[in-house]
Amino acid sequence: MRAGISRRAFVGSVVAAPLTSQLGILGALRQRIASGGPTTPQPREHVVVVGAGAFGGWTALALRRAGMRVTLIDAWGAGHSRASSGGETRVIRAVYGGVPIYSEMASRALALWREAEQQWQRQVLFRTGALWMCATDDAYVRKSIAPMQAVGLSVEQISPDDAARRYPQMSFRDVRTVFLEPEAGYISARAACELVRETFVREGGEFRQAWVRPGASAGARLPAITLADGSTLNADRFVFACGPWMSQIFPDVIGRRIVATRQEVFFFGTPVADTRYDFGVLPSWLHLGKRVVYGVPAHERRGLKVADDTAGEEVEPTSMDRAPSPAGIARARAILGERFPALADAPLVEARVCQYEASSDGHFLVDRHPQLENVWLVGGGSGHGFKMGPAIGEHVAAVVQGRAAVHPLFAYGRLRPR
Repeated sequence: MRAGISRRAFVGSVVAAPLTSQLGILGALRQRIASGGPTTPQPREHVVVVGAGAFGGWTALALRRAGMRVTLIDAWGAGHSRASSGGETRVIRAVYGGVPIYSEMASRALALWREAEQQWQRQVLFRTGALWMCATDDAYVRKSIAPMQAVGLSVEQISPDDAARRYPQMSFRDVRTVFLEPEAGYISARAACELVRETFVREGGEFRQAWVRPGASAGARLPAITLADGSTLNADRFVFACGPWMSQIFPDVIGRRIVATRQEVFFFGTPVADTRYDFGVLPSWLHLGKRVVYGVPAHERRGLKVADDTAGEEVEPTSMDRAPSPAGIARARAILGERFPALADAPLVEARVCQYEASSDGHFLVDRHPQLENVWLVGGGSGHGFKMGPAIGEHVAAVVQGRAAVHPLFAYGRLRPR
């Protein structure tokens, strides 16, 4: 996705609603392959999943629960500081500009997050609602209403005056229309990644911390991967869900179809004993104007989160300097002052520099490697993938086992290099 173009606007503009009738959305994803297609693997087939982020961790867990022998590998561990999935919080929402597959996947992911919380006996999903503020065009939200209603979710339009009465700590001075998505909120991201990994191991999966690269292929199959110490790991199937490192591991196949972009996130301190900016009082929020900016309530005493959604410069995720830039700080402070006037001079208490693993069209990649029949590529989260982790993992497991078809929107062949 090009810098200066919001991934949310881009995703919402690419695919039209007729996908629902043509493909049956998740029903198509879960459909049985017709006779003559791939057969379901034997239960003890060995699958290696590379990458323990939102996509890889949930995929490994879903495959393990399907009876497979699974090894999950990550260079630095689940939710590490370089990972796209490694931040404090990630927004979860089902407003998607009229692309039904995403609204349905978000609905499924919400259900799976709730199930996981019950198992873990720990809250990671914080339902704050999401306040959508539109400075000009509100088509992105309006197009989402029908697909969301189809999966039992809702969006309520409220007037800017009503919004100001409900949330007096916020300014709606430049806002034309406001929508409230009540089921939305945020997820405690880094903690969730580690909980998924712990659950995977507890249920019989093997986790290894190591850097990997593909070994030599044998015809149309990959027999093994090579670890940093020179040893090899053989398996029947491989799933690479390695986030911003995908193009480094597969430079010829991925190349510039998926790139890592620098994204800065800021946390501002709130006044002593002032709870107006905390979870339970303030919703998550998104402002759609010349840029898309967003924020999350103060979570676990970390400060009020503010971020610009615009894709930043392309970066190398391993060696990138993760100190926040003066320009990024200035932009975040301007956003803060516009939306929360009383916090205009609030201290910056924390900042993080992460990255989007941005695909060339803003959509996910879930497909077989074009030359290796036992290798699957999963990525392209493009800044909106974390919340979908449980649903993506469930879908990838079904596709790898031959129980579901590749969705055309996530197919490798539609990606074009920049």
